Amino acid sequence: MSLEDKTAVVTGGSRGLGLGLVEALVARGARVTVVARGADALEAVRARLGVATIAADVTDETAAHRILAEVRPDILVLNAGATPRMGRLDQLSWADFTTTWETDVKAGLYWLRAALNLPLRPGSRVLVGSSGAAENGSPLSGGYAGAKRMLWFMARYANGVSEQKGLGIRFQAIVPRQIIGGTGVGDQGASAYARAMGIEPEAFLARFGAPMPPRQFGDHLVAVLDDPQYSTGFAFGLKGDTGITVLEGDAA
Repeated sequence: MSLEDKTAVVTGGSRGLGLGLVEALVARGARVTVVARGADALEAVRARLGVATIAADVTDETAAHRILAEVRPDILVLNAGATPRMGRLDQLSWADFTTTWETDVKAGLYWLRAALNLPLRPGSRVLVGSSGAAENGSPLSGGYAGAKRMLWFMARYANGVSEQKGLGIRFQAIVPRQIIGGTGVGDQGASAYARAMGIEPEAFLARFGAPMPPRQFGDHLVAVLDDPQYSTGFAFGLKGDTGITVLEGDAA
């Protein structure tokens, strides 16, 4: 998929990993619409990068359908998510534990349903943000690991629906395999785990090897979209020192 003049919608694209992806897409000539809640952050990214912006809550089902119907993107990236409440299992309430289910998974369901039911055009690509926590768990972030694993499953389910209905839409799971500093979720997680280990957050992050700042994350996702070798894979691991790894092949 050449990205020149392709239309992309990125949820949560006004900061963190999403912003890194928006920067990478704009650099490749894509026409990007950023969806997020914060008006100030949206205005900042619009002014700096010249992207279109829409202020919306990603867990609003009506907004998901409306935005996809209006923009009809070639590329949809589901990146927005909540920062989990950090703590041991014995310290978390049910509300704490389910924060990411109520945001990440709910939003995933609504946007995936919208993509399938409109539907998006044949050949469209939908990238679903998961996490390395979905592989190995995350004992200090409540239901976060399970929520990210559920999103991975949901991308697979969506591929099955697309195949059954002959839609030609490709859904792919994106799995950052390290905690990334300079992002809300990453800084929260690094601080909690470092505190539990009695070390500084920087020392904890160093355990993952080379860092993967948001723009590098964005460049990796652009490669997933643009490089033919990744066109039929299903789940991709991303890491600062090893780049892109195919975790699961063709999902069909």
